[in-house]
Amino acid sequence: MKAGKLEKTNFARLLDGLGISYQLRAYEVDPSDLTAISVARKIGLPIEQVFKTLLTRSITGMGTRDKDYFFAVIPGDSELDLKKLAQGAGVKKVELAALKDVEPLTGYVRGGVTVMGARTGFPAYADETIELHDIISVSAGLRGLQLLLDPADYLRATAATLADLTKAMHVAANVEVAG
Repeated sequence: MKAGKLEKTNFARLLDGLGISYQLRAYEVDPSDLTAISVARKIGLPIEQVFKTLLTRSITGMGTRDKDYFFAVIPGDSELDLKKLAQGAGVKKVELAALKDVEPLTGYVRGGVTVMGARTGFPAYADETIELHDIISVSAGLRGLQLLLDPADYLRATAATLADLTKAMHVAANVEVAG
């Protein structure tokens, strides 16, 4: 993304149409490092406020194509729990969609996937921790451009279903040593 005027994406235009306020924040893209951790550092937000959007699919043969795929929106410092997503989506089993299928199905490339403005309106599930923040960041639909907005507005715009979607973090207890 170049300095100067920021490019409005389909997601931004859809938010404009809904009367939802947001900020666009550009960052320098490193194609070898598309991680949420890198994006968080570049846009100056804590990693837990930078949400990544993953495309998943049911592997139980649900029927119509648009019901086989789901978006999962999770904090950048978390890992998707596929069993929890399957439970939330009411299917037996879910897996990450093949990378080769992401762009043809969504219209977005890896590092730029977002729920709004996707080629097909797949159901979206957002991790329940999204509501813990005053502001979140999600891809604006283009590598190098993040969209910052209120989580309630994001949920309203995307019609995402809230669910517990992440694996439990194993954190070592802090132990104070008397000196």
